Amino acid sequence: MENKGMQRGRFLQSAGVASTVAAVSLTSRTVAAAADVSSDSTAPSAEAFDPAKFVVMHQLVQAAHAQMKVTAWNYLLGCADTETTMRRNRYALDAVAFKPRALRGVGTVDMTSQFLGKKLRLPVIMSGIGAVGLIDPGGAATVAAAASKFGVAMGYSSVALPSIERVGAAGNCPKVVQLYAFGDDDWVDAYAARAIAAGFDAFGFTIDSAHFSRRERDIIHAGNNAGLSEAPEPHLAALTWDKIKRFKEKHKNVTVAVKGITTGEDAELAVQAGVSIVWVSTHGGRQCDYGRGAYDVLPEVVQAVKGKATIIFDSGVYRGSDVVKALAAGADIVGIGRLYAYGLANGEPGVVRVLELLEREMEASMANLGAHNIAALNQKFLAPGAVVSQPGMFSAFPLMDSTGFSKV
Repeated sequence: MENKGMQRGRFLQSAGVASTVAAVSLTSRTVAAAADVSSDSTAPSAEAFDPAKFVVMHQLVQAAHAQMKVTAWNYLLGCADTETTMRRNRYALDAVAFKPRALRGVGTVDMTSQFLGKKLRLPVIMSGIGAVGLIDPGGAATVAAAASKFGVAMGYSSVALPSIERVGAAGNCPKVVQLYAFGDDDWVDAYAARAIAAGFDAFGFTIDSAHFSRRERDIIHAGNNAGLSEAPEPHLAALTWDKIKRFKEKHKNVTVAVKGITTGEDAELAVQAGVSIVWVSTHGGRQCDYGRGAYDVLPEVVQAVKGKATIIFDSGVYRGSDVVKALAAGADIVGIGRLYAYGLANGEPGVVRVLELLEREMEASMANLGAHNIAALNQKFLAPGAVVSQPGMFSAFPLMDSTGFSKV
């Protein structure tokens, strides 16, 4: 088992920090978030996984609950403080009803899309998860392989393992870095150089983590992030729009993203800073407690961006109908996090199976709405609707109880 000093040294080496930047302050509690945690994962066997046995989403969630260790399960589910933002994420999506149009001659539904110059089978990105190694020993490389096999994009958290080079080589899907800026400008530039060399298509900044949140599920179970919320990481806490502008001005040919936009005002500032991808996200409810549901934020972001940037939307997306709602409201790409992680408990085949079921759900939803392709989706298919169940982590899976156990 590595001690904290060893972890710190390995992380600095992984980040590509030259001697001129070696003085960057990285506390051991920050480095712990990037430590190799695969020894605590389930190490699923791909040969033992039979996709045919999983015909609805709740079965994959149930399987993940049965297989994952307590620390991994509570890391994945953990949200800030009262978990109010997580519930609002679901409430915001549940409070939207569909307005289906009949006799539209839908025929075969085309769900393909384009992102970063590459064709996607679905307009979906698998958002990066920091301690993804808790769920699968291959970590983010397994996610990249699954994304490439199925045909969606992936985000890579800069605190995830394995290295950005190994993840870049693991799949040719569109890939976006989600950087936690743990160093100064030189450190950021060095990491960007590695990302570009590794074949990443966009370089993004995670901007919603000025102070690590108190995720009580994780803290109670002594999970991967227990103790990280004691004090802010200095460079993350000091991140400003001027830093984003500086990076864009120096790296004019790099597609820049900002992840963690939750207001129209910040979306407008992002466009002014030259950002190409505005990523609407509440971090799945994991950072700012008592925030608005992400879907409630989306309309004002669409209005602020005015088509000048690609809009990614995530947080609380667990169903194909959720993806369709976000696309109809103006998102270009929709992110999933916990949803694919449930499949990841069964390795690459499990992730692919999640995406296959998501595709089936989207197809049925779009066909019944009367939309024959992604471009046909718009706000005319949406209306306010009554919320019929208590929003929560598993409210999108009515065949499960509130703790993750199957009711059937």
